[in-house]
Amino acid sequence: MKRQPKLSIIRGLLFTYNIENTKDLEREEIIVSKNVNDRKELSELFDTLTKPEFFTYTKEEQQWFINTISHYLSINDTFDSVFYLLDTYFEDKIIDQRQFMEVLLECLIRYHGETTTNA
Repeated sequence: MKRQPKLSIIRGLLFTYNIENTKDLEREEIIVSKNVNDRKELSELFDTLTKPEFFTYTKEEQQWFINTISHYLSINDTFDSVFYLLDTYFEDKIIDQRQFMEVLLECLIRYHGETTTNA
């Protein structure tokens, strides 16, 4: 059965960047060292911190994340509900939440492809 898109799962995926996450000075330093409004640096950040976590999910769960972000991008959602009350270690405010999600989606698709070819 295909899972329906659900924005709340994205907040869970982004918990790595939340200040409520367990203190990890090395991770915090990595996060603040990147400009989250620069596509390349954001992609590098996801490669470092999101990719390992993404690989812990089943293929079905990975696809659910991809489908959810794709769906909400396709309906022009602002992603305010994802970022609302999400206090992060990011040095800068996210200027374009949709761009942030587009970069995240590109990375997740790439990671999912890696798990599919390595399986």
